[in-house]
Amino acid sequence: MSTTIVREDIAVLENESFAPCWERVKMRLKAAYGEPTFKSWLGAMQYEGADARQVQLTVPTRFMREWITAHYAEDILRFCRMEDPSLISLDIRVRPAHTPMVGAATMLEPVKRPLPDLQPRRPEESAWTASTTSLAATIAEPAEHVGAPLDPRFTFENFVVGKPNELAHAAARRVAENNAVMQGCNPLFLYGGVGLGKTHLMHAIAWHIRRNTPSRKVIYLSAEKFMYQFIRALRFKEALAFKEQFRSVDVLMIDDVQFISGKDSTQEEFFHTFNALVDQNKQLVISGDRSPSDLDIEERVRSRLGWGLVADIHATSYELRLGILQSKIEKMAGVQIPPKVLEFLAHKISSNVRELEGALNRVVAHATFVGKAVTLETTQEVLHDLLRANDRRITIEDIQKQVAGHYNIKVSDMHSARRARAVARPRQVAMYLSKRLTSKSLPEIGRRFGGKDHTTVMHAVKRVEEICKIDNDFAQDVDLLTKMLQN
Repeated sequence: MSTTIVREDIAVLENESFAPCWERVKMRLKAAYGEPTFKSWLGAMQYEGADARQVQLTVPTRFMREWITAHYAEDILRFCRMEDPSLISLDIRVRPAHTPMVGAATMLEPVKRPLPDLQPRRPEESAWTASTTSLAATIAEPAEHVGAPLDPRFTFENFVVGKPNELAHAAARRVAENNAVMQGCNPLFLYGGVGLGKTHLMHAIAWHIRRNTPSRKVIYLSAEKFMYQFIRALRFKEALAFKEQFRSVDVLMIDDVQFISGKDSTQEEFFHTFNALVDQNKQLVISGDRSPSDLDIEERVRSRLGWGLVADIHATSYELRLGILQSKIEKMAGVQIPPKVLEFLAHKISSNVRELEGALNRVVAHATFVGKAVTLETTQEVLHDLLRANDRRITIEDIQKQVAGHYNIKVSDMHSARRARAVARPRQVAMYLSKRLTSKSLPEIGRRFGGKDHTTVMHAVKRVEEICKIDNDFAQDVDLLTKMLQN
């Protein structure tokens, strides 16, 4: 009989058996990645069991475990959570070929994955990316297991700096290198789109502090894990221990703070934790996908997040993307990639760093497995699906042209300061669609509309959403424009 545990916004079911659910997860994976990929990688996974929080899987080899962990684990967990929302991690282990399926627990090698964002996304780096394993070996994880594990690849040495991220990088460096809290930098709030380096910088801060001042107590975790820890403390009547754990640190880093939107009790606890640490002159580092003023959270929390230094990480430039690729190649022993291929990738894949590095990893994997030299032609062949998706990616310019044509106005009106209703309303619709259909930040969208402030874009998005609720004809117009742009 399933029992229900009350969680904030989540109904958690403790299932007697997850085995039937796992079969449905496999079907979803096969549909998402296709038969060839499923047979090559995912079909080799064996389901071992599940409890209320974790799914246990085994694979035949260490390499397969690393590849699945780097490329598919987040989607595997996402599909598992569609069956049971209580699951928060995967335990992927290596099962040597000679080890029996049953009773093999002592031979298995655990690799646990923290709960990722529920939005599907590619990992920042793959098994081929050079990792700073010596750093991981010399710096022990802290005794407090409440935090998420740090990726040894995400250090300052491996972070490529360019104009879009130079402020965030400089601020992160200063916070990491100063033992005392810097005035005006508490909290340090990093924000930007998906895959631009926020998490990398946060891990880099933690690694730097642990390496140079190991006496300082550092906790890094996602806002989602903070919420789970808080709910668990309430459930087991350990609220006091929870407060002590988080309020006794020297540096608290919380990733993806937008997740606590709508979670009133979690926001309340976060607010008090924030105040307690600031009062003790302890450092906070927070990240989000939007600036504090744009987050849908309580006003008192929003104002505190904006107290210190807010650093925006902009979309990558061509020069930065090329620099990132060159940096990765330098760390790949024995891999030769022609400069023209790197330039091609930097031009064609501009959405985010994760996708860019994933493309490079696919090219290197193909060359390694098949034994063919990397050329422009083989690169195009290997990445045909990714290149096609990027070619048809919707741009703000596409949206402006489509909306202007639909409402019979000039495209130049999208950049003007005219406030006539016949121009202002289509412009708001274009801003709304730009926020919904592209990965651009609010400030970037504002710049594309004649240098408008990000608050103007935010107002436009809210206004269009409000009108859609009360005006069916207007809602149908917006829906039609969305479909025309996506087809």
